[in-house]
Amino acid sequence: MAVVTRENVGNLQDKITVKLSKEDFLPSFEKSLKSYAKNATVPGFRKGMVPSGMIKKMYGQSIFNEEVIRTASRELENYLQAEKIAIFAKPMVASDASPLALDMAAPADVDFAFEVGLKPDFAIPAIDSKTSLTFYKIEVSDTMVEDEVKRIARRFGKAEDKDAIEQNDDIAYATIVPADASGNPIEGAEKIEDTSVLERYPEKLRDMLKGKKAGDSFSFRPTDVCSKEELAAFLKNIIKNESAAEQTFVFNLTKAGYIIPAEVNETLYAQVFPNAEVKDEATFRDMIRKELDREFTRISEDRLNSEMYEVLVHKTPFDIPVPFLKRWLKEGQDQPKTEQQVEAEFPSFEHQLRWTLISDKLITDNKIEVSMEEVNQDIKGRVLSYFGMENDDDAPWMDGYMQKITKDEKALNETYQRLMFDRLFGYLRTAFSINEQKVSEEEFFKLKDPHAMHHHHAH
Repeated sequence: MAVVTRENVGNLQDKITVKLSKEDFLPSFEKSLKSYAKNATVPGFRKGMVPSGMIKKMYGQSIFNEEVIRTASRELENYLQAEKIAIFAKPMVASDASPLALDMAAPADVDFAFEVGLKPDFAIPAIDSKTSLTFYKIEVSDTMVEDEVKRIARRFGKAEDKDAIEQNDDIAYATIVPADASGNPIEGAEKIEDTSVLERYPEKLRDMLKGKKAGDSFSFRPTDVCSKEELAAFLKNIIKNESAAEQTFVFNLTKAGYIIPAEVNETLYAQVFPNAEVKDEATFRDMIRKELDREFTRISEDRLNSEMYEVLVHKTPFDIPVPFLKRWLKEGQDQPKTEQQVEAEFPSFEHQLRWTLISDKLITDNKIEVSMEEVNQDIKGRVLSYFGMENDDDAPWMDGYMQKITKDEKALNETYQRLMFDRLFGYLRTAFSINEQKVSEEEFFKLKDPHAMHHHHAH
C-alpha cells in the first residue's frame, strides 16, 4: 500500500513523498508485459507469439521503469485531489532527490519525492472596498466633426498630379532603396514602394521633400531624419524593417500629387453610409458625430478596462512560490531555459500569472459563466455581420459552416475566452465605483497610461 507524506519546504512550496511497496506496481507491471507481448512484432515470430521471457529480456526494464513512475504519479494525483491541494503548473521531481535505481530483477520498495508550488488564498481589497475609478467620457466637439468631414471628403476625393511637393497634404509617390554609405543603391536589395501624404513622414524628411519634383532623389538614414518618437513608427510603417535605423536609403520621388476632396453632397452621403437614407448635410454630420462618439466610447472603455486590470494586478497582495516557479520555467518546459532567460522573462510571467489567479477567483466567486450555445451564437453573428446579413435565413450554408467550426478548438476557445472576459469586465464595472468625467479629446490623450500609474507590485 502506497504511503504519501507532505512537508513544507519553503513559502507556498511543499515536498510530497510517495513511498511505493513492490506490491503497488508489480501486478500492473506483469499486466503491461502481457499486453506488450500480445502486440509485439519480433522478426522470426508471429505477432503475439513471442515468448514472454524474450519480451521481458528485451523490453522488461523500460516497461518496469514506466510502470513504477506511472504508479507514483497516479498516487500523487489521487493525493492532491483527495486533499484538494491547488497547485501551480505540474509537480516536479524534488531538486534534492537521489537518482532512481530501479531493477526489474530485484524489485524493492521505492520513494519518489516531488515538489509542488501551492496557489495562495487571498482577498481582493480593490473589490472589497469598491475602489473608485474614473470613466473619461470624451466629448465630440464641432471641430472634431468638421475635421472628420474633411478627412472623409479627402478619402473619397480624386488624386491629381502636380509639379512639386509643396504642402503637408500633398502626396509623395516614392521608391525607397537601401544603399551603401556613399548613397549608391545596393544591388539586388528589395525596393520599398511607398505612396504617402507628406504629413505621414518625419518632420525633417518632410522639409527635405518640399520643393522636390518627380525624378528628384536624395539619400538619408532614418536615425538622422527621425526624432526618438518618430523612429519606431517610420521604420515599421514606411521602411517595413524595424532594425534599419542606421541603414542608408535613397529616396526617389517618382511622382507628386494632391487630392481634390469630394463634394459634400448626396453622392458622398451614400458612399459613407450605404445602408442609410441620408438626404441632407445636417443628418450626415449628426451620423458622423454618433460614429465618433461610439469610437471614443470604445477607446474610453478600453482605458477603463486597462485601469481595472492594473489596479487588480498591482493592488492585490499575495505571495507566490517564486523559487519553484523559476525552476519550473527553467526545467519544466519542452525547451529548457537558461538562468538569464528565466530572469528576463519572469517579471512579465509573474504579471500574467497574478492576473490569471485574480481573474479565475473573480469568475469562480461570482459564478460568471459562458455557455456553448452562446459561443456558437457569437460565431454565427460575427459571420453574418461579415457578409452584411441580418439572419441566417439568407445563409443556407450556415449549418455546414457551424458543424465545421465546432471541431475547431482554437476558434471555439478564443471566442469563449473573449466572451468570458467581456462578461468579467462587465461585472467589474459594477464591482468598482465608477465616476464619469467629461473631457476633451486633447485632455484624454494627455492622461497618464494606466500601466505606468500602477506598475509597483503589492506583495
